[in-house]
Amino acid sequence: MTALLTRRAPAGATASGAGRLWRPTPFLVFGGLFWLGMTLAYWRVPMCCDFGQHAAVVERLKADLLHPAHPMADLPGDGSAYYSPYAVAQALFAEATGLTGWETVKLSGPLNLLVLLTGLARFVRALTPRAWAPVLALAAMVLLWGTRTAWWSGYLGLMSMTGNLGYPSTFAIGLTFWAWSWSATPPKSPWGYGGLGALCGLILLIHPISSVAAVIGVASFAVSGVRPSTRCGQSCRRAARVGAARQRPALFHWALAVTTAVAMAITWPYFNPFTLVGDQSVDGIHRQLYTEMPARFWLAALGLPALAARWRRDRRDPLVLMFALDCAVVAYGWLSGHYTYGRILGLTLVPLQFALAVELAAPRPWGTRRAALAGATALGAAVGFCQVQAGAVVPRALDPVGFDQPPRWPGYAWATARMHPGDVVLTDGYRPTRSLPAFGANLVAPAWPDTSLAEEARQRRLRAVRAYLAPDSTRAERAAVVRRYDVRWLLLDPAQRVPPEAVVVAWGPRTGEVLARVGGAGQRRT
Repeated sequence: MTALLTRRAPAGATASGAGRLWRPTPFLVFGGLFWLGMTLAYWRVPMCCDFGQHAAVVERLKADLLHPAHPMADLPGDGSAYYSPYAVAQALFAEATGLTGWETVKLSGPLNLLVLLTGLARFVRALTPRAWAPVLALAAMVLLWGTRTAWWSGYLGLMSMTGNLGYPSTFAIGLTFWAWSWSATPPKSPWGYGGLGALCGLILLIHPISSVAAVIGVASFAVSGVRPSTRCGQSCRRAARVGAARQRPALFHWALAVTTAVAMAITWPYFNPFTLVGDQSVDGIHRQLYTEMPARFWLAALGLPALAARWRRDRRDPLVLMFALDCAVVAYGWLSGHYTYGRILGLTLVPLQFALAVELAAPRPWGTRRAALAGATALGAAVGFCQVQAGAVVPRALDPVGFDQPPRWPGYAWATARMHPGDVVLTDGYRPTRSLPAFGANLVAPAWPDTSLAEEARQRRLRAVRAYLAPDSTRAERAAVVRRYDVRWLLLDPAQRVPPEAVVVAWGPRTGEVLARVGGAGQRRT
């Protein structure tokens, strides 16, 4: 770690009698400033999108660490992939400090960013010793996306990071960079390979889809280290025997790494990540990942010349292999209809972005091609920043031109303050279904599929919600839904009809949404 933060002084330099003068690396300076600025940008954005889901996971684990309930419904949570080692650690921290789930997720953002930045620096330094390469890689990673916002968990553009910095996906990507740097310089002992396998197993448990890209990267470095002989004759056969003798221990070591990762995954008590293979319940949600792809990602194509140059120098360059295999997985997701594999699109851009950073970190003088590439990159970064990313770090009050800003969802403290933990709420609003569970409330119908609840059962609950809210529903039909799902509260859009048997208790100060009591709400259950 010290090598990432300091630089050796010139020969003969002294400081207070020492032979070494501490100087911060460029990445320590610019990475530190980025960590501070991005943390503040993340903290100023209200809870939105998937935030409530992750906060709800912490709340359920706090309530029952060994047998947590479903993250969003009054149901068992056995087998839910949200109960990862990362979430368990968050819950233990929240329990020890007395923090709520949403406070814990907010505080996780700076930690996740620290893991991400140190992993990035370590990985880039494994690719090149050039001091400015990590700084350029960071700039490319957060700016070179496209001219249309790409907002999704696991996407690391500036704008997207204001929302997902506290998510498990960000932590998993940080660990992925550490795993790639580890595999770039293969361990010297079986213990090292076992540790690398354990790290990959941890990534698999924390964010299974990111582990696909993580394993592709590790495999790319493993394959790039194999160099078969091209000569013939007796010397060729002798070299082949020597090479085979050397590869046998390497194969054993990599088998140890794979075994360790699999063992970690299948012994985790909350869920088995391998049961997710072939699961189609979330494919429909992820189909939108494949829409408008050129507009969302075209600036990253500036890294293609750098990647092509690496391929010309080495047909087994690991960044080239990573990019090709990632593209194959993304294409498979599109052709097969398993659109969830498109979630690795954010990491698919990393080989392009980092290859470009390594190329531009080369010492001067530059040739014409490299100078032209640097100019195009600077222009692309400026376009990406002004067109999409600037609003992430420029507050609305200081915005001189009207940049696009992160979402600013309304809060629901006005509603949850009247509820008891575990109360069931019936609503079909997009924002409340994603926010209310963060405060301990349960929904009749969870917003997202979850492996702890059969998709058919979730769809049945969604139909019950629609039937209750239908304008032509009868009082008897509504009462049946209330009894079946133990509904205590309604949270309705201002345009929706309030049933005559419900009692209105509050209105949303920003949205005018209506909170109404039904089914004996407000009585604490035992």
